[in-house]
Amino acid sequence: MLIAHFIFGIFGNITAMTLFLVPLITFWRIIKNKSTEEFSGFPYVSTLLNCLLSAWYGMPFVSPNNLLVSTVNGTGAVIELCYAIVFIFYIRDKKYRIKIFGLLVIVLVFFGVVALVSLLALHGDGRKLFCGFAAAIFSICMYGSPLSIMRLVMKTKSVKYMPFFLSLCVFLCGTSWFIFGLLGNDLFVSVPNGVGSGLGALQLILYAVYKDWKKSEKGKTSSPTVQDGGNEEERKVVADPMNALEMGFNGHTNGHNPYANGLNAMSK
Repeated sequence: MLIAHFIFGIFGNITAMTLFLVPLITFWRIIKNKSTEEFSGFPYVSTLLNCLLSAWYGMPFVSPNNLLVSTVNGTGAVIELCYAIVFIFYIRDKKYRIKIFGLLVIVLVFFGVVALVSLLALHGDGRKLFCGFAAAIFSICMYGSPLSIMRLVMKTKSVKYMPFFLSLCVFLCGTSWFIFGLLGNDLFVSVPNGVGSGLGALQLILYAVYKDWKKSEKGKTSSPTVQDGGNEEERKVVADPMNALEMGFNGHTNGHNPYANGLNAMSK
């Protein structure tokens, strides 16, 4: 049981690190052009908060047998902080720079408050419950972020903005940590990642259903897609970086998510 617990933790570390590193493609473009262009800085700041809370929860003095949760999320927090700093540095719009910097400060202060309260005011199971609920709530929000994109896929019958590789990584990552949580009898790990695994599976199902839809419909009826302009609602989902909440391992439209940003940057 302990060996299986460790193996799934290692696999979860690998899949999560893959997701953390995908935005490097975006940042190569940002540094090269010395501009953040239309990309959103919100995903990096929000993912930082999720990583900090999860890393804190995994510390031995908060919850036992979850050190692998701390290693990957601690590393992820450092990576996301670097992303946020670089992003802020290259923002040309002064007001937007202040906004993203303000969000970064709020995130760091919020995490500091959670850490101090858990250390100074809580002990034992109370500390674990407090930190576990905080980490789980934000993890579920992160995993739930692609719901608007899944709706867009069904509406446009196109998987253009839901890349298969990312959906697969989200599914594998969620499943790995879900099993890790089950083997460790930790609901604060298994529940949010079980949600992530389920949503990742739904994304893969949608991909299987709609990946060849446009080809089969070609020559019959020409329906507007996001690429062709689509309707106002579709354009809004793609263009507005705050329209769909990205939070961590998913959400696949340009400007919503660091991983989607990375793929879109690679294609340009």
